Amino acid sequence: MIKAGSLIIKRIVNSFLLLFLLATFVFLLLRAAPGDPVSKYISPTLHPQLAENLRDSFGLNESALSQYIDFITETFTGNLGISFNYRVPVASVIMEFLPFTIMLALLSFSLQMMIAIYFSLKAAGKKGSKRDKFISETSLLIYALPSFFIGVLLIYLFSELAGIFPSSGVKSFSYDEMNILEKLADIIKHLILPLITLTVTGAAVMYRYLRTNMDEVFNSGYVMYLRSNGVGEKEIIRKHILPNSISPLIAVAGIELGILLSGTLITEVIFGLPGMGRLTMMAILQRDYPLVTGCALVSGVLIVMSNFIADLVKYKLDKRLLAKGILD
Repeated sequence: MIKAGSLIIKRIVNSFLLLFLLATFVFLLLRAAPGDPVSKYISPTLHPQLAENLRDSFGLNESALSQYIDFITETFTGNLGISFNYRVPVASVIMEFLPFTIMLALLSFSLQMMIAIYFSLKAAGKKGSKRDKFISETSLLIYALPSFFIGVLLIYLFSELAGIFPSSGVKSFSYDEMNILEKLADIIKHLILPLITLTVTGAAVMYRYLRTNMDEVFNSGYVMYLRSNGVGEKEIIRKHILPNSISPLIAVAGIELGILLSGTLITEVIFGLPGMGRLTMMAILQRDYPLVTGCALVSGVLIVMSNFIADLVKYKLDKRLLAKGILD
């Protein structure tokens, strides 16, 4: 128990150090990038003093060191600053976009896990069969395809050609005139293509990891012992092989969940979704320093948290991992 507590504390400290380095890197990268965030707010015909006054209001005329100290101090006390573009606190802007990303990420992650487990069970014990080869080759093909290609292909097939699903947004123009059931159906219809885009690649990755783990466990000693004692193959797979194969997959699942929670930038931009990924892209293009930094930090926190939770789940499933320093 003491060792577990010390490892958890050490992991938390390392996480804070990682977020500190992330904040520093984002600060330096934005200041080194070409361009001036003030230029879009003023006209070249106006007096130069107006630009200086605007830079003063943004705090951009202070020294880089002074800006950095103020930034770190404010950030780690919970103040992410005021968005240059929205002119409201960064935290308020992020909270408008974050819930949608969390909802979409959890839906996609749940589908990925269910698909990976389902097809792994279908192929279990049938290595080399036509079914196994078909599933494995299909998953490899999907894994090799970039997500933006899958998204554009889905839009072309199901929006442009078939006209079945909307190509962007989360609701129709007539949304306010619909009843509750129609509104729910409309939202689901808008989310189907983005969910497929997010899910298929992740599901292919998880399937390949889980399938490989199951192959390793399938011919282990205790499984052969169970077979020799007359235990049914389906029961062995469901109660013994699958649980012992999932543990190595959890680390990959933690990374995938962190990526989804931090904002699926490409998918949200392609489908015009109001999530963290699209917000981050808009902030970068608008050179909104506080908002870019806030998005990066929130994304970093979500990734660190998802990986930390994954480690705790791995420890819970197999406490022998504690001796190996899995939380170290």
